[in-house]
Amino acid sequence: MINHSNENVLMDDANSPEVNKKLLGMVSEDFVKVADQLKEASYQIRKRGFSEHPVFVTSRDYVEIGVLLLGATELTNQWNYRASFLQEFIDRNLVGQESEELFKENYKNADEYCCLFVIHGDFAGFIFVPYPED
Repeated sequence: MINHSNENVLMDDANSPEVNKKLLGMVSEDFVKVADQLKEASYQIRKRGFSEHPVFVTSRDYVEIGVLLLGATELTNQWNYRASFLQEFIDRNLVGQESEELFKENYKNADEYCCLFVIHGDFAGFIFVPYPED
C-alpha cells in the first residue's frame, strides 16, 4: 500500500512501480540494522493503546512527523526512524479521512511487518517490510 501525499489516496500495491528497486534495497538494507528496535517499539505502541497502526517515518533528512526513535548512525544505520501512527497521518492530511478504512484494511500484521513511511527525494510513501525471522 502506497500513499503519495500529493494524491491523498491510497494505492493497494506495496510493490508499486513508484517504489524503485534501488530505493527499496537501500531501505531494506538499513532496516535490518534497526528491525529489532522497531519491532519492540511497534509492540509498545500497540500494547500501551496509542494505536493499532504504528508507522515509522524513515528519512535521511530531518522531518517533523512523529517522534525520533533512532537517529542516523545510532546503530550503524544511515536513515532516521521516527515513531508515529495512523492518526497523526490523518491529522496532518497525509492520509485523507476517506482513506482511513482502506488504510486499515491493507495494513499488514504488525507482528510480522513494519509499516514504513519513506521520504526520499521526491518519493514519499508507505511500504511494508517483513521483520527478519530469528
